[in-house]
Amino acid sequence: MGAATATEQSANGSAAGATGGARPASVESLVAEVKESAREDWPPRIYRERVLPMRTRSHGIPALTRNAGVEILHTLLGIELKVGRRRIACPDLATARYLSVFARAGVAEVAVPYDITKISRLADELESAWQRMLLLAEHVTQGRAVTVRSRVRSAVVREARREIGEAGAGTAVPQFNQNTRQRPQRI
Repeated sequence: MGAATATEQSANGSAAGATGGARPASVESLVAEVKESAREDWPPRIYRERVLPMRTRSHGIPALTRNAGVEILHTLLGIELKVGRRRIACPDLATARYLSVFARAGVAEVAVPYDITKISRLADELESAWQRMLLLAEHVTQGRAVTVRSRVRSAVVREARREIGEAGAGTAVPQFNQNTRQRPQRI
């Protein structure tokens, strides 16, 4: 009997070695792995490094309820961003796309660039970064249970929301250059 238990133990040990033998990675470590893999394409980093240094204005976004979606609507009155049941009028499609990324993250307030020519490029970057972040979360949890995948995805979104919230939403009204003198100064 002793030989049988030793054989069973070595078989169990080799089975544990085949699966890695270590405890499965924690949700926090998987989130850190997603963040490290994203590097330059981590949405909060794009927000901190490319949006906040510009002249911006603060914009509120309604809270996203569970199982509610974020849609961009083209209506007779213009472009609207629908967050759950609430609608926000947007001046153009680029602004709606920009705000939709932050609405999906669940951010309450966000800085919007005052220069509308820069919003479209930033919306492109943020949408791509958002999708890449979700794909990386799927990649690091490949082959795991659905509950683990869901937990990691939620934790990644929560981390992005936290970092964007910490970065702040800027001022409600942008800073303007008060120097209105049009003529060159005489020496």
